[in-house]
Amino acid sequence: MGAAQPWSRPARRRHPMRVGLVVAAAGTALCCVGVAGLGAWNLQLVTQAAAPVRQTAEGFLREVTTGDTGSAYERLCDDARTRWSELGFASWVRTPPVVRDYEIVDVSVATRGGRPHGKVTVLLTRDSGSTEQRNLSVVREDGGWRVCGDPY
Repeated sequence: MGAAQPWSRPARRRHPMRVGLVVAAAGTALCCVGVAGLGAWNLQLVTQAAAPVRQTAEGFLREVTTGDTGSAYERLCDDARTRWSELGFASWVRTPPVVRDYEIVDVSVATRGGRPHGKVTVLLTRDSGSTEQRNLSVVREDGGWRVCGDPY
């Protein structure tokens, strides 16, 4: 009799398509996690900025309605202060019909070029009784938030 042949396992079939799909699915999952993380970080940045933007606009409008134009002027951005002198700003704010009350309707913060900026929609009530809706632009400047553009 002849020598017995050793037992051998049948050759494994290779599944290159399955391996490729697993690698592609893992890559896609990793990419989605990264995008979700960046989205959450951006949302956190914008959400945290909404409160200071609102406080800046609130302080500015409170000072305007109480007649404290010097403090309101200090809340203006550098660009607005180059267009308005403090005396000119005070006289403009006191020109009838003056703002007697305000209501903040909406605060939105977005990023442009990696820098946050805010827009505060406010309903102004004049001493004549008329009301009008305006937008205040609030920008990040010198480590704080400042009202920029024509306030109203």
